[in-house]
Amino acid sequence: MKVLVSGSTGLIGSRLVDSLRGSKATVVRLVRPRTKAPPGERTIEWDVEQGRLDRESLASEGPFDAVVHLAGENIGSGRWSEAKKRAIRDSRVQGTRLLAEALASVEPPRVLVSGSAIGYYGDRGDELLTEASPPGEGFLPQVCKEWEAATAPLESGTTRVVHLRTGLVLSGSGGALPRMLLPFRLGVGGKVGSGRQHVSWITVDDIARVIEHAIAHEELRGPVNGVAPNPVTNAELTKALGRVLRRPTIFPAPAFALRLVLGEMADALLLSSARVAPGELERSGYRFEHPMLEEALRHVLGRG
Repeated sequence: MKVLVSGSTGLIGSRLVDSLRGSKATVVRLVRPRTKAPPGERTIEWDVEQGRLDRESLASEGPFDAVVHLAGENIGSGRWSEAKKRAIRDSRVQGTRLLAEALASVEPPRVLVSGSAIGYYGDRGDELLTEASPPGEGFLPQVCKEWEAATAPLESGTTRVVHLRTGLVLSGSGGALPRMLLPFRLGVGGKVGSGRQHVSWITVDDIARVIEHAIAHEELRGPVNGVAPNPVTNAELTKALGRVLRRPTIFPAPAFALRLVLGEMADALLLSSARVAPGELERSGYRFEHPMLEEALRHVLGRG
């Protein structure tokens, strides 16, 4: 099997590439100009800002059995200025459209697994959200709607398109979790805001396996929630982290302080609630390696 991967050096992409190679797949990386790939790596260059993708290399390296598209601006780094929000949107929407159009112009892949996020649902309180739930309101839901719609050049052809709506990815080596750990290790960890907001999560090991599952299972198409089957509240996440790290969890982070420091990003990423179920994955027979939060945290943090 030959797979093209964008975002291959990111948290999820790097784990996926290792897993694909372990199963003897041929991996080609879609990389930005001047990216230094390791010796022997097969790459295709693209530049989203300039609207360029090396279609000659795309055609010569292909056809691809599967394409996994994970590239996009980091939404959790830096305050959300208008320029940052534009970069978040354009990297996803324009990047996905550029890739979909290029793939449609050559021999299209059998399947495209395209990144999305549970930010699609917005702030929904205690509502149980499935792939059939409507989008929420606000910046992130709008970005996710446009992001998923950008695969349209491939939707009418023979390519099966999966929109992987990923939740909080737990890893000890990157992503949001290491940034969350510092106050706990200093003994000043605590719940965020009210602590009642729901957090839908998944380990990096499981999300990489989910992508391979989506490639293999023909019945999966359209939105697929990439989350573990047991979402928790922020207060429950806080207590689990405290137990795993053996640290107190009595110092809450007030919502007003987070909004003062982080602005709009605080409401969108830290204070919003999304209780999301992995219905399509479970119906297709996917078995989670880490379905329960505390065990998952012990695994990714090496505290077993």
